[in-house]
Amino acid sequence: MSVRKRYAVVGLGSRSRMFTMALLQDYQDHGQLVAFCDRNQTRMNYFNQYFADRLAAAPVPTYKSEDFERMIHEQQVDCVIVTTIDRAHHHYIVRALELGCDAITEKPMTVDAEKCQAIVDAVKRTGRKLTVTFNYRYAPRNSRIKELLQQGIIGRVNKVQLEWLLDTAHGADYFRRWHRDKLNSGGLMVHKATHHFDLVNWWLDTQPETVFGFGGLTFYGRANAEARGVTSFYDRAFGRPQAQNDPFALHLDRDEGLRRMYLEAEHEDGYARDQSVFGDGISIEDDMAVLVRYRNKATMSYHLTAYSPWEGYRVAFNGTTGRLEYEVHENSYVSGSNGDSNRPEIRDAMEATVNEPARILVRPLWGRPLQVEVETNEGGHGGGDRRLLQDVFLGSEDDPLGRAANHLDGAMSILTGIAANTSFASGMPVQVGSLIRF
Repeated sequence: MSVRKRYAVVGLGSRSRMFTMALLQDYQDHGQLVAFCDRNQTRMNYFNQYFADRLAAAPVPTYKSEDFERMIHEQQVDCVIVTTIDRAHHHYIVRALELGCDAITEKPMTVDAEKCQAIVDAVKRTGRKLTVTFNYRYAPRNSRIKELLQQGIIGRVNKVQLEWLLDTAHGADYFRRWHRDKLNSGGLMVHKATHHFDLVNWWLDTQPETVFGFGGLTFYGRANAEARGVTSFYDRAFGRPQAQNDPFALHLDRDEGLRRMYLEAEHEDGYARDQSVFGDGISIEDDMAVLVRYRNKATMSYHLTAYSPWEGYRVAFNGTTGRLEYEVHENSYVSGSNGDSNRPEIRDAMEATVNEPARILVRPLWGRPLQVEVETNEGGHGGGDRRLLQDVFLGSEDDPLGRAANHLDGAMSILTGIAANTSFASGMPVQVGSLIRF
């Protein structure tokens, strides 16, 4: 039997659970989870208890963030999985590579051009491997789009129209937690749209060249609420009577996982997970429009809205021999109830699987429209999480779709968003090549 690779997970939040569960269950014969690292000991203790209760797993050694290097040496770590707050990704990625480890990072790879440059330079300097986990590539419905475009079903693609809608459960959540500060997340143009921009890069097998955009905070935030006549405000939901019947409020004390992972951990780091989406201090946009020109001369018009009644996306590709239309409904509506299973924190707690219907229609020039059958899958991100984990922990066989993503893919996805942020501020188009040296 081959020697199992030794993994450490840095940053114990909700997204880390996908990797930790995989290592403790399906991939325990291929990889060993040897350490947790976080700034919050209470949160690490919670995860150890969570896995003990559900999987009868032995406690994983824990290390505070300042002991990261000691953890690498003491636990003889081969690979570091980075699921921290976005602005800290580069710190742990670069140091892991320098200490002789490979690294796996949640998207986005990082939040700005300077940190992106540091990662690119570290990969080049150390020769170590960095994997960026773009699970949307692995969803069968998105893979089917890649296959169709590779087959030339609409010829050469000249134009892409992409509208992505986040509903008032999922979208709102970015405005109540650490993502609401652009210094932490790069805004939704980086944190969320990295998925979308990567899909287009991958679908078209190209990279962004020029980016121009407009973005603003138009729905969330105190000023917008006041303009709509709201007069009662609170800074966070816990302990605030005004939040009891607010459909935008997150009640940490009503869910055991949220209570133990966040509310009971606040005394260590002061992080409030349940801030008001209509409070002060929000520096990210909730409505963004972007134009992109690619190196292969295709163009894209993109719009992201974070306060929609339903969640999903619509994409249209116009090519030299026809048009391909693609629509995905992830959530058809949000009820507004605090028990709504569409709310991300409840969906995660339930570990539920969700069917996400999709529709693909090909409209050839001078021909009848053709509806393409789409594989229906259950699981996170349309079945993408499960397939991604297999690739991460077992390695990918020869994949004609090229779904595995490295640091260059990670860089090109966030550079579209970083360029968009720059354009929002300057009102001018931005050349992506001016942001970083490869």
